[in-house]
Amino acid sequence: MSSTHGEQTTGMSAVLPRLQHFVAVARTEHFTRAGKALGVPQPTLSRSVARLEADLSVSLLVCCGRTVRLTRAGMLLLEHAERALV
Repeated sequence: MSSTHGEQTTGMSAVLPRLQHFVAVARTEHFTRAGKALGVPQPTLSRSVARLEADLSVSLLVCCGRTVRLTRAGMLLLEHAERALV
């Protein structure tokens, strides 16, 4: 196999948990609740979603006090990520 295929596989395995984390946060609109539901510490979840935003070069969530709201890009990603993760 070529190294490009290996890099793509590694990239996908890194993106999958980030998408799962994003979907959980988007559904609960709360990092701590999403972390508890997934069994993931809140700081890990926050970093994961921040990395996804950096990878995509777009803001997906906006903080509103103790909760979060989806941006337009976040709404679009949520729709597609939910289908992809089924």
